[in-house]
Amino acid sequence: MGQRRRTSATGRRAPMVLFAPALAAAVIALVPIAYLLIRTAEAGWPAIVEILWRERTLVLVLRSLGLAAAVTTACVAIGVALAWLTTRTDLPGRRTWAVVAALPLAMPSFVAAYAWVSVFPGIAGFWGTFLVLTACTYPYVYLPVAAALRRIDPALEEVSRSLGRGPWQTYLTVTARQVRPAVAAGALLVALYSLSDFGSPSLMRFDVFTRVIHTSYQSSFDRTPAAVLSLVLVVITVGITVAETRSRGRAEQARLGSGAARGLRTVPLGRGTPLALAVTGGVAAVALGYPAVVLAYWVSRGQSAGVEWDHLATAGVSTLWVAFLGAVTVTLLAVPVGIVAARFPSRGGRWIEHATWSGHALPGIVVALSLVFFGIRWAEPIYQRTPLLVLAYTVLFMPAAIGSVRSAVAQSPRSLGEVARSLGRGPFGVVRDVSLPLAAPGIAAGFALVMLTAMKELPATLLLRPTGMDTLAIRLWTETGVGAYAAAAPYAVALVLLAAVPTFLLSRVHVRVSDGATVAAPTGEGAVLELAAARGGVEP
Repeated sequence: MGQRRRTSATGRRAPMVLFAPALAAAVIALVPIAYLLIRTAEAGWPAIVEILWRERTLVLVLRSLGLAAAVTTACVAIGVALAWLTTRTDLPGRRTWAVVAALPLAMPSFVAAYAWVSVFPGIAGFWGTFLVLTACTYPYVYLPVAAALRRIDPALEEVSRSLGRGPWQTYLTVTARQVRPAVAAGALLVALYSLSDFGSPSLMRFDVFTRVIHTSYQSSFDRTPAAVLSLVLVVITVGITVAETRSRGRAEQARLGSGAARGLRTVPLGRGTPLALAVTGGVAAVALGYPAVVLAYWVSRGQSAGVEWDHLATAGVSTLWVAFLGAVTVTLLAVPVGIVAARFPSRGGRWIEHATWSGHALPGIVVALSLVFFGIRWAEPIYQRTPLLVLAYTVLFMPAAIGSVRSAVAQSPRSLGEVARSLGRGPFGVVRDVSLPLAAPGIAAGFALVMLTAMKELPATLLLRPTGMDTLAIRLWTETGVGAYAAAAPYAVALVLLAAVPTFLLSRVHVRVSDGATVAAPTGEGAVLELAAARGGVEP
């Protein structure tokens, strides 16, 4: 039975050096759900059914799914358009625009929401939440799609054109197929972020699952309704994850060799240049320009009262430290899961991947309270200490790193591992010499993405932080909660500036290839294995 779980559709089994840590990651991700099941079971079926059949529950489902669908659709449209403009056209200053397009990742959604609602209170509600979430999350689609567009072998498009297909036919039948996994992965992150975000719906006063669950936890001693609603959210998350996995398909997204040594074909915009500049500039103005102007205004208003520099510096150091610890832990667990998901798509591998995604849509408050329950009963030595906070980051942000690792591995030929085995490498040797080098770009991107997201995390940090520790997000939320907008502004600015560093690094990973250049071929042992596969006639 255990062997069948680790056997893929092609008959290959995931080696224990990968399967065991991947299984451990899945178990960690399921800890909050175990808590929810325990809390729900204590209530009994009559109470559960009563909560599920409430009209308000159906309204929450429709609101949450509607918001997630609208935000995801808008982010896919914006992300794909910006990726195409900055990688495949002669857009003026496209390398600068490529960096600017990724920077909204550094803007916490609750900061952006505060910037809009503090000036335009009437924007609160669905449209305000939609605007903020779209502006803050479209880079989740833009970054992987831009990377995929740069990796495309231009020979495939040229062959399509030589067969008489026009530009749009070539794009739909060749280019779109190759970037589809990147679009699906980015859309999944956006959808789950929209379902799990707490800050912007709360500030915009738009009732979705996260806001109602938080209110239920805060206002009632009976936490059963919140637990039941959270389980509904988990079911929705798993459904979305399964749909994304099916849309990915079974086709390989890799090519054997480094492809053509010439650059990708640049599409001239011609008369469309002003429109393209208006699109890129408009997105940047909404996502970055306006929040920056509002923050600058509040900072200037607060100069008369002075800035508590010692508190600001302490909160900044704490933010960096816990985010770094979280990123290291998440990356170590995400690597085996990403490789297993990409290389060994067995029933067990798919179960592990879905399990790690399930905790991502849970509100931070739910994850935090479940870990409080876990810490008090079974892990008292780490209760109200940094390890428990890092564990919360692991549950919340592991999918971000897994997606990056899986995408990088999926775009490399399976045959390289097979050739390594034929050359005498054991399972550990294949992982060390083939899988990890191929996944290195995805590992680096996942690390930066997790650190970026952990810096901005609010509810779990608020409940699980060590006693006396404040992060920039906590200080910002505390000051905003009492209406001290000017006092909150320095913490908001510091948080945005710190988050801009990993955001900039992420964007540079995708724009470091100069105009007209292709991704360099692998070096060292990876190149040797690739050459051996090519000479042996092995196809990816």
